[in-house]
Amino acid sequence: MDLENQKRVKEFAEKFGPENTVVLLGAAEGEAAGLAAETVTNGDPTFAGPLTGVQLGLAVYHICEEAIKSEVDSAIYDEQVGMMEMVLDLDDIANEMSSIREQYCKF
Repeated sequence: MDLENQKRVKEFAEKFGPENTVVLLGAAEGEAAGLAAETVTNGDPTFAGPLTGVQLGLAVYHICEEAIKSEVDSAIYDEQVGMMEMVLDLDDIANEMSSIREQYCKF
């Protein structure tokens, strides 16, 4: 997760409260999604950004996870995500996201 996005996430969590902030990711690989998820829950593991040492514990999901997919209008989801979903390793992404939530999410 780049430094600007870290800053935005931190500002939203401060403004609206971490219990009211959900981060939605769209990375193409489980490892990349997991790194971003760890950043917004447990702090920046690279020690380079605004979330270094900041454990927000935010709820974090990937757009392809069923919990999110079921909340999105199916026509819009198919138009915006459907093609990519066919080439992603959805199980890897879901496992990575679930693991991060179990370890670090507070909300």
